[in-house]
Amino acid sequence: MARTHDGHHAGGRPRVPFEGLPGGKVRVHRTGRLATIGATALAAAAIAVTGCATQAASAAPAAFAKSAGAAAPAASAVTTSVTAPAGYTAPKRNLAPGMKGADVKALQQRLSSLRYYLGKVDSQFGGDTQAALWAFQEINGIRVSGVVDAATKRALVHPKTYKSPSYAGKRATRVEVSQALEVLVLFKNNKISLISHVSSGGGYFYNGGSQAITPNGTYNTTVYMPGWIQVPLGEMYNSVFFISTVFAIHGDTYVPVGPASHGCIRIPMTTAAIFHKQFKTPGTQVHVYGKPQWEK
Repeated sequence: MARTHDGHHAGGRPRVPFEGLPGGKVRVHRTGRLATIGATALAAAAIAVTGCATQAASAAPAAFAKSAGAAAPAASAVTTSVTAPAGYTAPKRNLAPGMKGADVKALQQRLSSLRYYLGKVDSQFGGDTQAALWAFQEINGIRVSGVVDAATKRALVHPKTYKSPSYAGKRATRVEVSQALEVLVLFKNNKISLISHVSSGGGYFYNGGSQAITPNGTYNTTVYMPGWIQVPLGEMYNSVFFISTVFAIHGDTYVPVGPASHGCIRIPMTTAAIFHKQFKTPGTQVHVYGKPQWEK
């Protein structure tokens, strides 16, 4: 069986083909797990790393055991909080994964200017473009299909974006995760720096009664562990822990439309390659909130 991540079996589940290398693969390197995480992190890492990959997610609800490209219901739209860059013209055709062309390049540039897209602007509609489009659709209240349809075209011309909720102790540099929308938003000096699609806890039961839940609350990052790290039943990539060494925001090769993890917050591999470099660990605020989609 192939490598598992965050407690799900790699075999039998489709993968999103991420851009960057021939064949839709992302190059990742194993690094010394504790070699570069510093004295504070080493102290924390001395605790047995539990992680959220504690049991294979074989009991995930059928609603979320879909292809990564499957459509999800429309999310609730939120209020515009930044001014969208001008000058975008919607494509004449609908755009979908696998397509190429100047209109795909313009889409990538648009998503990049709106802080969603981190991949190469290469005119090819691959997994990075699809994941960025999911996040855009989630924020704009559009059916999350990963396809640039009529509603998405209109939103790309007149986009809405994320508005931070009110909560005590909010800091200028912070990470916010909405489980209702399945998005992560990174703020630097109270300005949006990154918006990413995520997959949080799937709500299914495993291991004789444990439930896959991402706990809402306000936390601080505790430890960054680079590369692939081994947890009881799987591996996680570039993990930024925010509750001891149990819950993390980490890269995964399977980040589906709906919530599907054991409790950690999965982010696409391209996001995971740079996410941990954008703030300090330990000590950056992480606010997780919202009604999980599996409860609806």
